[in-house]
Amino acid sequence: MFKLSPALIGIVTLCILAAPLAAAQQDLPPPPLDAPLQELPGYMTGDRLGELIKRIDPDAVVRGNGYVFNVDERVMNVIYDADADRMRILTGIVAIDGIPPELLLRSLQANFDAVLDARYAVGNGQLWSVFVHPLSSLTDSDFLSGVAQTAVAAQTFGTTFTSGVFVFGGGDSGRLHQDLLRRLEDATRDDRGI
Repeated sequence: MFKLSPALIGIVTLCILAAPLAAAQQDLPPPPLDAPLQELPGYMTGDRLGELIKRIDPDAVVRGNGYVFNVDERVMNVIYDADADRMRILTGIVAIDGIPPELLLRSLQANFDAVLDARYAVGNGQLWSVFVHPLSSLTDSDFLSGVAQTAVAAQTFGTTFTSGVFVFGGGDSGRLHQDLLRRLEDATRDDRGI
């Protein structure tokens, strides 16, 4: 059975609560990289993604048009294409050849109702947890929520198949999600890492 860290469970809940409702902005200059969380769409760039990622994990590395970093000992990847205005957060789960068909079916069912913005996906012989979003309209909170949902969906594959966004009361999950979200938000504010 998977044990979710308090950090992973906390991130999603707070991101949803803090998600911006602002209208998309066009032709805005990018914010300074040391700016606080940007909640207006239209600001996200590859450089801004890199700054947020380095705040989460100071040991993150640049790989081509993306980054590799760790969240609670899970390797996370971000790939972006400014020309196509897309970005993707992904983390590997398991080789596809070892997954029973019923678990693949269950992951498709979870894509419909439980993993929300993250998705289970297959590529290059691997099962992945993935979050895809247009780059320019991505806000800092959207990005942090995407990181959290992707990590939680990967951790819960084979058990609850959830991205952790909506948790129905009575258990520990809500508190654990909130803790991770707070740690990620704190890391993006003060460069401590998580």
